[in-house]
Amino acid sequence: MYSYSLNNFQYNNYNTAKPVRATATENEMPVSKPSFTSNPVIKQVPYNAAFTASALRTQLVSDDEKNKYNTLIKIADKETRKNLNILLKSGILLNTDSNDKSATLDNLYLLATTQRAQGLDNAVLLHDTVQTLAQPHVVTQQFGNIPKQFMAKTVALGNGEDVNVEHSGTCPAASIEFNLAQKHPAEFARFANGLSSPEMSVKKTIKLSNLADNTLDAIWLLNAFEIPYKADNFNEAELTFAPDKNALVRAYFQTIDRDKQERSSIDVLMQSTFMNVGSQQSYNTLTDKRAGKFNQNPKGLIEFEKTFTESVVEDKNKISVTYQKIDENAKLVGYETDFNTMKKQIVEALNMGDNVIIGYTQTDNTNTIVNGHEITIIGAKTDKQGKMTFICHDTDDGQSKPVEYSEDFLLPKIHHAGLPQSVAEKEMNVKENWVEGLETYKELKKQYRNAA
Repeated sequence: MYSYSLNNFQYNNYNTAKPVRATATENEMPVSKPSFTSNPVIKQVPYNAAFTASALRTQLVSDDEKNKYNTLIKIADKETRKNLNILLKSGILLNTDSNDKSATLDNLYLLATTQRAQGLDNAVLLHDTVQTLAQPHVVTQQFGNIPKQFMAKTVALGNGEDVNVEHSGTCPAASIEFNLAQKHPAEFARFANGLSSPEMSVKKTIKLSNLADNTLDAIWLLNAFEIPYKADNFNEAELTFAPDKNALVRAYFQTIDRDKQERSSIDVLMQSTFMNVGSQQSYNTLTDKRAGKFNQNPKGLIEFEKTFTESVVEDKNKISVTYQKIDENAKLVGYETDFNTMKKQIVEALNMGDNVIIGYTQTDNTNTIVNGHEITIIGAKTDKQGKMTFICHDTDDGQSKPVEYSEDFLLPKIHHAGLPQSVAEKEMNVKENWVEGLETYKELKKQYRNAA
């Protein structure tokens, strides 16, 4: 992972940006632009590990499967029945690419028929989860309003802080949620079931090698992020994922008073959990603020925190590659590599079946960064003139469909990209997450001492 001046650390929070436009004026384009060269080859049908980890099945075979499916059909509303049929025919419903090998169907059945956390509704949760699996682009980071009758109590729970969140900082968490729903449907359903259960938690066994090459370094990371875990050997650890204590309040509001384009109750629980993981268990869903040792800014997650969260949620070794050079005044002054290398790495990750979560920046006419945001690249295509267009999901654009950005527009804005380690290490010098984290922690402690 490329390191950059920690004086810029607070500027690497991707949270409240408005969606980027599909076209850009010349004065928005950063300095020292590398040239574009030939395009990498794009596979027409990217490999997806989730659908090769278990046999692709589109028919109910056992009596248990038929009984569970019929039970869901009886409970479901018209839209959910239609989406359940879509999930069955696409192979998503019987997919078993989850951490405990349970199928999407198994987890939806539990979600619909067993007790939920106080205030949550089985039918609403089933609708929201099935809709997200059938149409992952409905995932949004838009907070809902607080019903008037609950405002006073909510303000009290928030210790008097502002709880009317207009611009949320959950874009990294929402991007991870989208990725989980689109690429790992059985695991998404397992998380939905566990986080909405009375325990409001999910246990997941991960490979320590997906955090660091050395076991002790991986354990350092787990301890640094304060995520509850149990490690009985040098290879694996069982982590406990849970939202913050106030997530249930927001999830309840979205159960009884959800407007169009607002988060669902499942969005609330997922995003609160991933924000909690990334912020060292310090997130507050009511105020959309966090504390934690790695970040001085109370909103959003920084690059290192997002990468750790993405790695443990997917149990994959992700490396965040930083492309932009930013000085101590938050000014974009150049790039670590050329645009063709950026493009090549992103396309290689896509061809491996991975989505690529990127952090992009917006600059003013002096190239000073004024905003940042996280979106997910899910595909790419090349036109007859040889220009590439990236297909993306943006959790903050108010649309439940993909958006497209040309390479000329998007590549100059990419600050960092979360890539598989095998891709990141080919052409660039990278640092492991634990190294980045330790350096960050030491630097912040020094800044605190100097400020005291």
